[in-house]
Amino acid sequence: MGTRTTRARHGVALLLFVTVAINYLDRSNLSVAALGLSRDLSLDPVHLGIIFSGFAWTYAFFQVPGGWLVDRFGPRGLYASICALWSLATLAQGLCSTFLALLACRLLLGLFEAPSFPTCNLLVTRWFPEAERGRVIGLYTSAQYIGLAFLTPVLVLAQRRLGWHAVFFMTGAIGIAWAGIWLLAYRDPWAHAGLGEHEREHLLQGGAWSEGAHASGSYRRPTAADLRVVLTHRSLWGIYLGQFALNAVPWFFLTWFPTYLERYRHIDLARTGYSSSLPFLAAFLGVNASGLLSDLLPRLGVSGSAARKAPIIAGLLCSTSIIAANYVSSTPWIVFFMALSFFGNGFASITWVLVSLIAPRELMGLTGGIFNFFGNLAGILVPLLIGFVVKEGGFAPALLLVFGITTLGVLSYALLVGPVRRIELPQAAGAPPLPARGPGPAA
Repeated sequence: MGTRTTRARHGVALLLFVTVAINYLDRSNLSVAALGLSRDLSLDPVHLGIIFSGFAWTYAFFQVPGGWLVDRFGPRGLYASICALWSLATLAQGLCSTFLALLACRLLLGLFEAPSFPTCNLLVTRWFPEAERGRVIGLYTSAQYIGLAFLTPVLVLAQRRLGWHAVFFMTGAIGIAWAGIWLLAYRDPWAHAGLGEHEREHLLQGGAWSEGAHASGSYRRPTAADLRVVLTHRSLWGIYLGQFALNAVPWFFLTWFPTYLERYRHIDLARTGYSSSLPFLAAFLGVNASGLLSDLLPRLGVSGSAARKAPIIAGLLCSTSIIAANYVSSTPWIVFFMALSFFGNGFASITWVLVSLIAPRELMGLTGGIFNFFGNLAGILVPLLIGFVVKEGGFAPALLLVFGITTLGVLSYALLVGPVRRIELPQAAGAPPLPARGPGPAA
């Protein structure tokens, strides 16, 4: 390994960005196809709500097994495999002709995507010093929004001209191709031929991967005692419940938003073009602004706890502005309040940095799995409850529901999380602790 200065970790950040963009495109493409699909398959709002929430059923309940798989097998082959599998499930949705077949495909999609974000969190913890994690998590989290912002109008046009089946065929093919690229391109830091000596020391001194901790290729096997550790800390419960609340807004946008605009607000998405994508662009800006601010504040003397929590609480407060859309009628104001709410949600969406700073180092995947499990309970409940609510009439009560859940998130982060500091794994819970790392900034 040479002494040259390298930026191999920036290549890893780019891989994560593209992978997350594809991941979210495959889970949200149903929202674009929903109008044509619901007509052809004769789906009422309740059945459409069940289809919208079906992804999250398996996605949420397989977060803990998914996190275990990440800790057990590592990210390279696992991420390539699940990307190929979830892309096949995406493509298969274009072949469905019944409610049950479509629901089965959505369940498979959620199952195969379940390990994705625990894997992302492990990669950030392994590849980036603590001082850089906020902006990197902000970058890859923002990928979900930038992909939807620019590709959703393309998918709308594809549906209009080629039918709703084409939406799934296009997005599934992209994911299958990317799975092969990931397998060829990604390497762990100790096996990365392009990692120079200076960058290697930068990672070690900043609190990233430990020398020799995983170089043998062996990974920790989590135990029942480990599970007790990550389910008995108040700070972790604070971020678990907060993540549930945070996800209420994006799950509205990922499922019901196009239907809300076209069916309940009578806004033609094909005619408005990219103006309907403004909320996704706003969320993209919010995520990246939050990540930069979260890493900047400690350098300005702000305590680690305040620097990490303040953007989340402020963003959740801003996100409650979604309720204002109930009190306006013009298209520009509807889009404005939707964009403002999604900007706030994006600003709050660096919550994964708290997982990387609070969770026991040896149980990063398991903690991330539980964290994402709670977050995606919102993916089960919010689309389903909206379906029942709107069947009885207008959409105003649905936005009130999202507003209420988001408000609970503010209270969770403000009252439960407490100081942001690492939980040390008790000796009785498993293997000895990993080798000591170089000094990093206080969190």
